[in-house]
Amino acid sequence: MCGIVGVLGNHEVAPILVEALKRLEYRGYDSAGIATVQDGRLDRRRAVGKLANLSDALVHDPLAGKSGIGHTRWATHGGPTVTNAHPHQAGRVAVVHNGIIENYRDLRARLAHRDFHTETDSETVAQLCEEHMDQGLPPREAAVATLKDLDGAYALAFLFQGEADLIVAARKGSPLAIGHGDGEMFVGSDAIALGPMTNSVTYLEEGDYAFVTRSGVEIHDAEGRLANREMRTIPAQSTQLDKGGHKHFMAKEIFEQPVVLSDCLSHYTGAEIELDFTQTDRVVLVACGTAHYACAVAKYWFEQMADLPCDVDIASEYRYREGPVSPNATAIFVSQSGETADTLAALRYVKEKAARVVSVVNVPESSISREADLSLPILAGVEVGVASTKAFMNQLGVLANLAILAARQRGTITPGRAEELRETLRALPGLINQALACEDQIASHTAELSEARSVLFLGRGPMFPMAMEGALKLKEISYIHAEGYASGELKHGPIALIDNAVPVIVFAPRDALFDKTVSNMQEVMARDGKVWLITDADGAREAGDGTWATLVMPQVDPILAPLLYAVPAQLIAYHTALHKGTDVDQPRNLAKSVTVE
Repeated sequence: MCGIVGVLGNHEVAPILVEALKRLEYRGYDSAGIATVQDGRLDRRRAVGKLANLSDALVHDPLAGKSGIGHTRWATHGGPTVTNAHPHQAGRVAVVHNGIIENYRDLRARLAHRDFHTETDSETVAQLCEEHMDQGLPPREAAVATLKDLDGAYALAFLFQGEADLIVAARKGSPLAIGHGDGEMFVGSDAIALGPMTNSVTYLEEGDYAFVTRSGVEIHDAEGRLANREMRTIPAQSTQLDKGGHKHFMAKEIFEQPVVLSDCLSHYTGAEIELDFTQTDRVVLVACGTAHYACAVAKYWFEQMADLPCDVDIASEYRYREGPVSPNATAIFVSQSGETADTLAALRYVKEKAARVVSVVNVPESSISREADLSLPILAGVEVGVASTKAFMNQLGVLANLAILAARQRGTITPGRAEELRETLRALPGLINQALACEDQIASHTAELSEARSVLFLGRGPMFPMAMEGALKLKEISYIHAEGYASGELKHGPIALIDNAVPVIVFAPRDALFDKTVSNMQEVMARDGKVWLITDADGAREAGDGTWATLVMPQVDPILAPLLYAVPAQLIAYHTALHKGTDVDQPRNLAKSVTVE
């Protein structure tokens, strides 16, 4: 993985491919390359590192042709080297691939007589296709025969020598879209890549393969039957990428949160969500990374507000744990991209076991959205920063709405309390604006924080998952080791780490657990620890003395405080990373959409 683009154009495609790949940079990558067909000849250029290196290579060694494919790679099999970079070529075929070919070792053994050049699983696809061509199959049939031999997940684009009007595209477990132009056709792993070229897109469905020519596309389903897939018009704003005057996309997206949360909440205000929690005996929440922490917050909401037992699972563990699933359970799968491979696999595992499968996603056309019984969009807009911010905020907004709905249906809160909570939600965008106004105060402490070797985050109740999310944000973009703990767990081990070089960030609104959290803070300060307390005005008055720093947040109902306290968590990570000089939008080793298990 990570980004695919293909063009059958009327002009030289090398610069078009590079520009399209630039729009996929947000997904994260460590090498890039393109391949073209010119006068029947297949050729390619590749480079390690940023796309600027590929652009430099093309200046010194241009690549002609009006047909081509390109790729930004996030290393899985084999390190980030020119040799391992895509496109991979075997004789007359070049291939770009997102995903994992799980049976590549068996295929390599079967093709041991062929000359392999890389450590990747992806090269096996090119070698296998060339083998089928050596046996007499023409390009289209060779590509289809290759697909039948592959196990695992893939989005693939094949380009063939002597075939300047053909790209074969295929998807299984990894998204791929076909773009329609005027006498031109395009392929992309993301509609964003195709935005400047076309707004007419057809999404391949699971198991589809397609023969793309300048005159159109012929799509077949997994059984080989001709398939009619809908052509969609993509709104221009959904593919626009600009920083809006901010230094980084992450900063822009942090400051967009009041607007996107307001839009999300407005969408669900008065809307009839077709879920009946009175027939549910358990909620199952499944996700990865930041989305998993949104689910961990929602567990408190479902259990405290709706008296509804709730399990939270990391998607990569869920289906392998093989835990029992109640036939009356409501299973909720949360994913920013809607293509997260582990989450999609978990959804498929539980699909026939639970009463209802619900998706909470940012991409309505995504696999997780389409395969759920009910899809609830978070409406956050395009999120470019690899470290999720506004998508996390809107995931919380949707899950809070669901928990309030469940509580109201089950009669565990009064109509008055339900309306009070909804009113609190509606007021949160304004409170988030107030929290954003604290940016300079937050930034003033992050220079010292950036020199720490390790940072602890503490919280109780719904603030415990927020402590884990704060730690994740810091480690993702600043590369400082950070851990989030339940405050009460401090004395069960982590307190051994405390000294004056390990800052401790405490999320503690003045709630029913506040006094206990203050006691944990005192344990830290008694050992010369530096506490950064993030609380409200009441909490600051009661516990602000002796802290290294205190940040005062607006007052908010404690049960919904995680949405507000997400802002300082994000800004702390952002400004610490600025001081460290790390790549905020594209942190090392990370990809935006993880479509491999």
